[in-house]
Formats: sequence, C-alpha cells, structure tokens
Amino acid sequence: GIEAHAQVKLGLKGGLNVTSMSLSSSVLDASNRTGFFVGPMVKVTVPIVGLSLDAAALYDQREAKVSVQGVDEGNNQVNMKQKSLIVPVNVRYGIGVSSLANIFLFAGPQWGYNIGDKDFKWGDDLKYSLKRNNFSVNVGAGVTLLTHLQLTANYNIVCGKSAEVVSSDEAGTLARSRNNSWQIALGYWF
Repeated sequence: GIEAHAQVKLGLKGGLNVTSMSLSSSVLDASNRTGFFVGPMVKVTVPIVGLSLDAAALYDQREAKVSVQGVDEGNNQVNMKQKSLIVPVNVRYGIGVSSLANIFLFAGPQWGYNIGDKDFKWGDDLKYSLKRNNFSVNVGAGVTLLTHLQLTANYNIVCGKSAEVVSSDEAGTLARSRNNSWQIALGYWF
C-alpha cells in the first residue's frame, strides 16, 4: 500500500505591513504607517490533499505618529515605534494550478509580544502605552511559484485593544487603540 507522510519545509520570510490605527477618541489622530517584518518559517503538509499548516517567528517593527488636540503645538505629537516578536500559525488550503504554481488561502491566530519600548509620552501627563502582548487573526491568500518562492497578502485583525492613552491625573484612560494591518510578504522555501 501507499504510505502517507507529513512533509516539513523550512524557509525565510520578510515583508511590509501598513498599520491602520483606530482610536476610540476624537481628540486623538493617528497617521497610518508602514513597517516591516522578517524571520524563519516552517510548513507542514499533512496527508490530506491541499491542506497544510505554517508557522513563523518574525521580528516586526511598526511606526506611527499619534497627535493629540488641546496639547500645546510643540508637544502634541508622539512618534510611536513598536518592536515585536510575532508568531502566526495558519491553516492553508492550496490548489495546484500547474507544476509551476500553487494558489492557497490561509487563516489562523497570531500572537504578538512587545520587545521594545512600551510607553511614549506627550509632556508630563499623557502617555501612549502599548500592551505587552496581543492576540490577532490573519486571513489571506498567496501563491507558491516553482515550489520555492512564495508571495502572500493578508489582513491582520487585532482582538481587543493594542494600546491605550492614559493620563497621570484622575482622568485615567482617555482612549484605546486598535492596530490592524495589511501585510505583504515574500518567502523562500529551502
């Protein structure tokens, strides 16, 4: 009989993300910014036609400018740089178009761990405070060419808040932030 075995592939992946920040306060304004990510990835193809799992450990860096109205002009903007280790784990379903290309859809959870600065301040009494870790979900599509080259695009949806703006006086939390992003990646399977 024919034996079915899982197949494991290792690779490298890098790409760009465009973060869309939504803030729960009209007093705050955030500019959408690009960032990048890079790191190793692994794919396990299971013995069910078209199905596989992939995971990665990626260094992810994003930047944004967040401005607050009502704070003096010279001190109303904070440049936020978020450095994270992100771990996406996706289920993939692929369709072989020819021996040269495979198109696939994927979805799955992603865990993010903040490894950079956590707090960014406006003056003495306001700060933009990033969460230490977050949980999100990826949904996307991709293509593998010549069995080695992979191109993907996905949307990353954060579950819960990514950060909050807090005041040192009695006002407490002024706003919550959600940082969803579009991601485009190029990968290479060895």
